[in-house]
Amino acid sequence: MKIKNLSLIAAISACMLSPVLAHAGSYEQAVLDATASIDNAKKLNYEWRDSRKLLKKAEKLNKEGKTDKALNLLAEAKKQGEMAVVQAKLQSSVSGPYN
Repeated sequence: MKIKNLSLIAAISACMLSPVLAHAGSYEQAVLDATASIDNAKKLNYEWRDSRKLLKKAEKLNKEGKTDKALNLLAEAKKQGEMAVVQAKLQSSVSGPYN
């Protein structure tokens, strides 16, 4: 009887923890993706001012247990990195007043 109870408790625990563990994995991947995107913009000397601030705020929110909000900020940070790369490419073909 004890073995069945332990198995049941283990199964229930696994079901309850799986969304938390899945969220943790998606959060870590989102951090990596956003950081890589911002780093690409930095390589082109076009990193936007607030992109890394979003990463720090997302980290704080995640520590507070507000992972959904943190994931939204990470998506925004990644988007900013991608848009900065596009801007860098567009601006590279523009002639300035001294060209």
